[in-house]
Amino acid sequence: MRQLLLDIPGVQPQTFATFVTGRNDELLALLHTIAGGDASGLDQRFVYLWAEAGCGKSHLLKALQAMCCDARLLGPDSDADDFTYAPATWLYLVDDCERLKPAQQVATFALFNQIRERGGVLVTAGAAAPATLALRDDLRTRLGWGLIYQVHGLADEEKLAALERAAQARGFHLAPGLLPWLITHFRRDMPSLAAVLDALDRYSLETKRPVTLPLLKELLELGEVQIN
Repeated sequence: MRQLLLDIPGVQPQTFATFVTGRNDELLALLHTIAGGDASGLDQRFVYLWAEAGCGKSHLLKALQAMCCDARLLGPDSDADDFTYAPATWLYLVDDCERLKPAQQVATFALFNQIRERGGVLVTAGAAAPATLALRDDLRTRLGWGLIYQVHGLADEEKLAALERAAQARGFHLAPGLLPWLITHFRRDMPSLAAVLDALDRYSLETKRPVTLPLLKELLELGEVQIN
């Protein structure tokens, strides 16, 4: 049962409200504009996000999907036919571009061209800047069109502040020293840290004990979670 700790990558809804902005203010403003249906310039109709895992690329794409009823979220697990342009779909979102299979790459390239000719917005995301991706040359070129944003991860201080706010929102108090210990000894990406916080909250309620560092260590031991 404790393995649930690592099986839930995000315990909060993946919306703009639950995304900790950090140094991504300009990007968030643009995505809010797109979600509102305004993408006046050609460059704003093609946006590429890149960052290492855990910085929130997928979170932002799902937030866009949640705000737009005519959005389609695509990725390596989608059928190639799902990339087909449809006039009724205004916003297309393609995640994990570096993992797209050959047929999906061909379909994404065609989707770029259709959107350019017939309208719509395409927001794509990948693990690195477009020029460094191991993809077809024509698709790599298309990913470099428009606006390119690196999604900046949070500094440790920002992570601690975000986790503290999340605990307050859940209505429980974190003992001093707990979060600094967690961020030093555990996986440092926000989805994993948020999952630990959620599991710790539930374990505290289950055992009727306050949220302390010994309780956190006990939970991690019960879950057989490897720490640094």
